[in-house]
Amino acid sequence: MRYVIYGAGAIGGTIGARLAQHGREVALIARGPHLETLRDDGLTLRTPDETLTQKITVGGHPDEIDWRTDDVVVLAMKTQDTADALTALRSAAGDVAIVCAQNGVANERMAARLFSHVYGMVVWLPGTHLQPGEVIAHSSPIAGILHAGRYPQGTDDLIEAVAADLRASGFASQPNEKIMRLKYAKLLSNLLNIVQALSSGAAGDIVRAVRDEANAVYAAASIDFAGPEELADHVKGITVKPVPGFESRLGGSTWQSLSRGGSLETDYLNGEIALLGALHGVPTPYNRMLQAAAAEASREGREPGSYTPEELLAHLPTDR
Repeated sequence: MRYVIYGAGAIGGTIGARLAQHGREVALIARGPHLETLRDDGLTLRTPDETLTQKITVGGHPDEIDWRTDDVVVLAMKTQDTADALTALRSAAGDVAIVCAQNGVANERMAARLFSHVYGMVVWLPGTHLQPGEVIAHSSPIAGILHAGRYPQGTDDLIEAVAADLRASGFASQPNEKIMRLKYAKLLSNLLNIVQALSSGAAGDIVRAVRDEANAVYAAASIDFAGPEELADHVKGITVKPVPGFESRLGGSTWQSLSRGGSLETDYLNGEIALLGALHGVPTPYNRMLQAAAAEASREGREPGSYTPEELLAHLPTDR
């Protein structure tokens, strides 16, 4: 079995580097300066315990991969890039197995339209990707927690094998028959990614309102999700430690996207709550507010932390 990591940033790069380090066959798909550096110099993984550089097969598009019947694709790009990636994959690779190692709950739905074997993976992996050719994994001795299962539910031999390979490569990973319960639970925390990325001050009132809207939407939509105690059991083992030269993690995934000047994932995180609210008659003005602020920040090239809480609140819909 070969792992094709599509999106070799903080998450995908760490997964790919660890799998390759422990003898699994890996190929990467990346883009831009990151792709060029990976081709020329290899992938550098920095952790609290070591710095490792490996030359790993890499391409800039699925057309550049010599596809095999035993390939498993790990999607690790942001959700706004998933639809184009899936179309390119189907054209180049056919009906390969897809593992969605991504935040939110929209990726699996998109993949299941095109592919027969789709798996969800819930990711707890404190990683950073700011420089081409380099990813930083801040947790040790467990590199991250990567539980996975079939979409929409169940397990099978393939995901059992994937989890075993991940465990052998330094991750905590168990097959989970109801993986989307975990992904919906993690979405509740991911709703705050954009607050952390944009806000320069305490935003407790915004945080509470965003969570209240999400809980109301979940109740109206009868969404089954893991409670806090169950979720805590699944995240045991993550210990963030200093990485030489990177003593603290500067920010989460949305913070990193904003700092690199990239597009933001907010429309598929807070936007999921807004969509469910629209479908089930639940107002979601605070999640809509964060979508509007994120779009503005991306459009204007704003720096992380460039909004006060009051400036965020100015984006509240007037018809709420």
